[in-house]
Amino acid sequence: MLRAEVALARAKMAEDAATIARQNLEIAKLRRQLYGPRSERTARLLDQMELELEELEATATEYEIAAEQAVARTTTVAAFTRKRPARQPFPAHLPRERVVVPGPTACECCGGARLRKLGETITETLEVIPRQWKVMQHVREKMTCRDCEKISEPPAPFHVTPRGWAGPNLLAMIVFEKFGQHQPLNRQAERYAREGVPISLSTLADLVGAVCAVLEPLLRRIERHVFAAERLHGDDTTVPVLASKRSLATPRRGRTITGRCWTYVRDDRPFEGGAPPAAMFYYSRDRGGEHPRGHLAGWSGLLQADAYGGYSQLYAADRHPGPILEAGCWAHARRPFFALADIEASARRKAGGKAPVPVSPLALEAVRRIDALFEIERAINGQSAKERRTVRQELSAPLVADLEAWMREERPKLPRGSDVAKAMDYMLKRWTAFTRFLDDGRICLSNNAAERALRGIALGRKSWLFAGSDRGGQRAAAMYSLIVTAKMNDVDPQAWLANVLARIAEHPAHKLDELLPWNWLAAAPVVNRAA
Repeated sequence: MLRAEVALARAKMAEDAATIARQNLEIAKLRRQLYGPRSERTARLLDQMELELEELEATATEYEIAAEQAVARTTTVAAFTRKRPARQPFPAHLPRERVVVPGPTACECCGGARLRKLGETITETLEVIPRQWKVMQHVREKMTCRDCEKISEPPAPFHVTPRGWAGPNLLAMIVFEKFGQHQPLNRQAERYAREGVPISLSTLADLVGAVCAVLEPLLRRIERHVFAAERLHGDDTTVPVLASKRSLATPRRGRTITGRCWTYVRDDRPFEGGAPPAAMFYYSRDRGGEHPRGHLAGWSGLLQADAYGGYSQLYAADRHPGPILEAGCWAHARRPFFALADIEASARRKAGGKAPVPVSPLALEAVRRIDALFEIERAINGQSAKERRTVRQELSAPLVADLEAWMREERPKLPRGSDVAKAMDYMLKRWTAFTRFLDDGRICLSNNAAERALRGIALGRKSWLFAGSDRGGQRAAAMYSLIVTAKMNDVDPQAWLANVLARIAEHPAHKLDELLPWNWLAAAPVVNRAA
């Protein structure tokens, strides 16, 4: 009995811990919806809280089962059942398979056989069918002419790969798993082999190369669409690349070098722009300024980016074909202030026995003033450029003017090496770029659109570790362009790729725009079912 009571107590404690974690997660999500992210780490903190919750839920269930088994051996200890959140009904579009359990043929009370059906009770259980592989046989009938004895048959179906044997759905799955879900080909090959379909790594690599070559025309159309915009978001992130054995740049302590993946995002939705969103990615072996200058050689307009020095020549007034106007990112400007005003981080360090980081009152005030601007932006997101400009002139302009006056007053009082002074100088030296949004409703307050596009690469680096070569980096950038653009248009990338690969061979070249994600979206429900 004592063992059963201990098991019950352990189960109740585990349930309480899981309940507290679940409620904390719900509170954090609601706060994020109401007030927006308090810092750039909010999304990662939510991910960590969800990971903690799943561990606690699993532990609670494990202890609950152990308690049930312990209670079953006694007659004096009451059973314990966890309080679980109400389960939502299964989606209506899922097919239902009825498994009928026959009713009794005789009454359990009197033994009579005169029974009639009163109704039925249905218990639904969610099940999954393991992935099925099949071989499609395309049968082409040969016909002979009885008059001239000529033999004829229909042409062979198109295959993306030479000596084609892989269907479009298989190709789409392989490519999306590699670039969209960050599953390297060697892991895919191992999984396919366990499912009874051995495919060599080199064969999978051949398929990926063939798909990239076939989709090149669509990539070029996305590129033209992106650089037809009057305003772009730009950013880059690191990409580890396997270094050549003959490379002098190979670090002694490792076998990779740090390449860069650049992105340029067209997203006009914040100001009711009619053009569909899209993203274009490029790869380079280093972060030299010649790379963005090459990417934007034929473009002029508004560029929202960080203060990377490689962009500086793009902002020259005598640039050909025209100057690029810099729009500052207030999220970048806010980060150093927030790092100096993070009260929670200081408290966590103190709780962990470490020396707390002193909180700067000036940084805290700067964060408060910048957050007031973001609060205004959240209210006008999605309105027309004219309406956004009107609200900014009325509400944001006075706050920006007060912020500038406050920083110019406080800056001379700070020592040259102060972190707060560096954060203020970052903004004051680029004040024209930071205040340009007040006169143009198309400009966003932050460069988050580009950072969201790069988020998948940052998450995937832990899975694929590095790109195999420069050509591999270029191929990855091309596929990121296609997959991220599909996601931005609320299109299932794998279903879209499968449908495009099945149609592109017979599709007229002058109608290839119909296969772009935003044009394909109208037929997406039908295509998704087919795929």
